Amino acid sequence: MTDKINILGATEKARLTGDVTILMLKGAGYAAIVVLGIWLTIAVIAAIGRALPEESKQAPDPTPLSFLDTTFVGPIVSV
Repeated sequence: MTDKINILGATEKARLTGDVTILMLKGAGYAAIVVLGIWLTIAVIAAIGRALPEESKQAPDPTPLSFLDTTFVGPIVSV
């Protein structure tokens, strides 16, 4: 039972290199799936935005007071 079955005749270093390579390719595949999923989501949202009528794009902001006011009023002086 202590004999390892090595049908390819590869050395231990070659087997380790192969295992690491397969794991790296597997991780790259998972990363590609995540990136393509995010890209597909953005593409669908962009397609929906292009499909909207032009009137909806020209409508006024429904919440005009929700932006940050960045005008400088002056220094704050405590009395």
